[in-house]
Amino acid sequence: MTRPKDDRGQVLSSLVAVLAVVAIVAGLLVLFGTRGNDSTANEPSAADTPTPKPTGGPSTVGASVPGPTAQGTTPTPTAGPTSPPTSDPAVEPSREPSTEPSSEPSTAPPPATQPPATQPTTIPPAQRPAVEIYNNTQRKGLADSVAGRARQAGWTVAGADNWRGKVAASTVYYPPGMLDAANQLARDLGIGRTKGALDNMKKDRLTVILTTDYTG
Repeated sequence: MTRPKDDRGQVLSSLVAVLAVVAIVAGLLVLFGTRGNDSTANEPSAADTPTPKPTGGPSTVGASVPGPTAQGTTPTPTAGPTSPPTSDPAVEPSREPSTEPSSEPSTAPPPATQPPATQPTTIPPAQRPAVEIYNNTQRKGLADSVAGRARQAGWTVAGADNWRGKVAASTVYYPPGMLDAANQLARDLGIGRTKGALDNMKKDRLTVILTTDYTG
């Protein structure tokens, strides 16, 4: 026996229908939501994808390539005959040293030789003039001692005495033509001065006057 439906029964059946629809929708959402997560989890994300690094080759970025100017490009000159260098004295052309041996032998000039020193003239004792020796100092016996030295050197002493007067230095006086003999006598006696004979001296012999500078 069927019971008549009242308003309460209709409300209950409507509520059950709504809940069923909600359950179906929730199940579909869960199903599609899970599949969407599985499909995206297996695919690499954009953050994990490595970015390719540029190689060392030429860049292909269009901004770095200069474009043609309004005036056009200047043509590169081709290799052709070059003009001869100018004659600028400040610029010298580079010259490479020649490696070819010279046909002429290099001869160095001989070293310069100095002329031999002039040897003093030596007069043989037989050709020497006579000598007179005078003492112009306060040293007693100076003329006699120097006369003995002259004889040992090969000279002939004609006299020895004292000289009265003023004489600048010990000197060998010589008459004309006896300069070489005077120089040789001065060397033998250690006297550094020779001079022409005075008017009061004999003209056939050498005259020696010894002063205080004589140390021989």
